[in-house]
Amino acid sequence: MQSVYCYFILALVLGFFNTATTAPNRETIQECNLNQEIIRDIQSYQNVVNSIIDFITKGEFKGKVFQDLALFTDTFGSRLTGTENLEHSIDYLLNLMNQYEMHNVHAENVTVPRWRRLKEYGELLSPRNAELPVVALGSSVGTGKNGITAEVMVVKSFDELNNKSRGEVEGKIIVYNQDWVNYDHDYDYRSKGATEASKKGAVASLVRSLTPFSMRTLYTGQQTYRNNVTKIPALCISVEDAHMLQRMQDRGNKIIIHLNVSTETLSNSTSRNVIADLTGAEYPDKIVAVTAHSDSWDAGTGSMDDGGGIFMSLYALKVLKELGLKPRRTVRSLIFTGEEQCYCGVNEYNDKHASDLENFIFVMENDEGVWNPLGLNYTAGPMGGCVLKEILKLLLPLNATRADYVENVGSDISLWTKSLIPGTSLLNENGKWFWFQHTQADTLDVIDSDQMDKALAVWASVAYVIADMKIQFPSRFE
Repeated sequence: MQSVYCYFILALVLGFFNTATTAPNRETIQECNLNQEIIRDIQSYQNVVNSIIDFITKGEFKGKVFQDLALFTDTFGSRLTGTENLEHSIDYLLNLMNQYEMHNVHAENVTVPRWRRLKEYGELLSPRNAELPVVALGSSVGTGKNGITAEVMVVKSFDELNNKSRGEVEGKIIVYNQDWVNYDHDYDYRSKGATEASKKGAVASLVRSLTPFSMRTLYTGQQTYRNNVTKIPALCISVEDAHMLQRMQDRGNKIIIHLNVSTETLSNSTSRNVIADLTGAEYPDKIVAVTAHSDSWDAGTGSMDDGGGIFMSLYALKVLKELGLKPRRTVRSLIFTGEEQCYCGVNEYNDKHASDLENFIFVMENDEGVWNPLGLNYTAGPMGGCVLKEILKLLLPLNATRADYVENVGSDISLWTKSLIPGTSLLNENGKWFWFQHTQADTLDVIDSDQMDKALAVWASVAYVIADMKIQFPSRFE
């Protein structure tokens, strides 16, 4: 969703469009020789960080963030863009921010799409008869009232599909039984599988669930039709069923499937980004942004993706306020809408506030779980990387001291971290993230209260130290 044009304009506005935008290499990042005055300043926060950790993990706030998340997700459930569920949940978040006595609490309108699944039915007709559970991917068209009945072709990759002639594919349902490598690899099959199948004349596309572990789990997520192709139904089937269809094809069986799916795309509607501040005492215009996204898919309750991130963002400010900690710079809770389908919220915020972004000194996003924290993934310049590593030494009581440099960090905030603003995401034991993401299994039971407390302690501590330390966090070009 983030266009090259958008980056170009933003870079011009901020005056960063020069040779300095080349990302530093890993070797440079690893070499740290910070000024001793900076090191001493960061080390001076050990007692404050200890108090934050104890307050959340042992004291008055123990378990509170989990309890508030539980109430939120039990009350509103899934929060698909363009639904009343999402908008009522945003009203609730605004009320919470005011109850927490945060500053500058407000919402900003964002135009978002409205797409709905109405009916989803699949049936294997040959070589035997059985129901075949399916789920539509975001923005998929339906099959029409009478459905589609067609022969199946199973492929393991785009290369295998492209090696088939149009005559071999035309009129068939393509099933992608891609091997799980990682999310980035499988994402291509979700996002453009229908388009690639349509180019060859297929009548529908079924992609196997994007997960390394399945209990016949059905997965959803956004897909996008490319220009100049016929829109065909884009659906997902379980890993187990993809494997079964592959075996049938390998035996030489003729596979026939019937699909009957209804979806609708309505006119766009208005959603809202949610903003609240803990205003800085000395440099209120300088901002450390702590972000998440309010929307979810319509499977499960969105507790993991991104309910946990929402309450990490809110509670980072709440904890600091409760402890009477007022940093030199502003800490901003920024909860975007429309991440799952279009990155609409961050794009709208970017357009509206492009001239203000030079005051964003650091951005934090939690959209990868709230399991046991190990440290942070980060994108920063050489000096910024060294400063962050020094800050993470303060988190030794939580054994969360790892600082892993990546070329780019975040989903929403990647619009900024790719070339402009240093940023971070939580590095945690989230090896099971893709077991649950975008499925009915994304519920509160995925989250452990004690682990979430530890993750929050990392989040609040890092946000505070960066916002309060004597030097301003180094830019991407230092």
